[in-house]
Amino acid sequence: MTLPRIASRAQWRAAREALLAQEKAATRARDALNAERRRLPMVEIDKEYVFEGSDGKATLLDLFAGRDQLVVYHFMFAPEWDAGCRSCSAFLDQIGHLAHLRARGTEFAAVSRAPYTRLLPFKARMGWTVPWYSSYGDDFNLDFEVSFPDDGGGGGLRERPGLSCFLRERDRVFHTYSTYDRGLDGLGSTTSFLDLTALGRQEEWERPAGRASALGAPAGSARIRYHDEYED
Repeated sequence: MTLPRIASRAQWRAAREALLAQEKAATRARDALNAERRRLPMVEIDKEYVFEGSDGKATLLDLFAGRDQLVVYHFMFAPEWDAGCRSCSAFLDQIGHLAHLRARGTEFAAVSRAPYTRLLPFKARMGWTVPWYSSYGDDFNLDFEVSFPDDGGGGGLRERPGLSCFLRERDRVFHTYSTYDRGLDGLGSTTSFLDLTALGRQEEWERPAGRASALGAPAGSARIRYHDEYED
């Protein structure tokens, strides 16, 4: 194993301050990149998708649970599998309390191609409480490019992990962003999900201007509470 070199406290401090300058530059670059992401155009969803969840059949609009934004994690779970993808499972394991995301008008849900009857026992085994829906028999996974024909010629479908963001305007639903594979690196926290959405963290300092007041509520940080103090 190759370990870091040993240095004095003064040497460490100098190296740390040099790295800090790079970290601050990376933070500013990330903020600028997030602003460009929020400037992306959006596409209206005019196709009727049908999912199955804990309350039975559901539309894409239903997945919002009345909120303005929706983050969908495309969980790899093919219909013939007995258990979900290990990497996708590790991804869901790291997600914290959804109350903080919901306080910013944003819902989170996982969607898989396997029938709901296969998802349910695995969800119970993992102890997850996040909303999880089946898109079995629907084109949702194909349309959002997380399932695609196997080039091997067997006629089946291959899976890949991904994440898609949606925005609701009354009963109209718009697709704003998607990312796949390595684009999921570093995601899992409330702010990391919000940074991918059209409304962002809804802070006054974010650009483009005007997104902080889009939900008619105080800026994002002013709405942070203990997770058991939120009024849904």
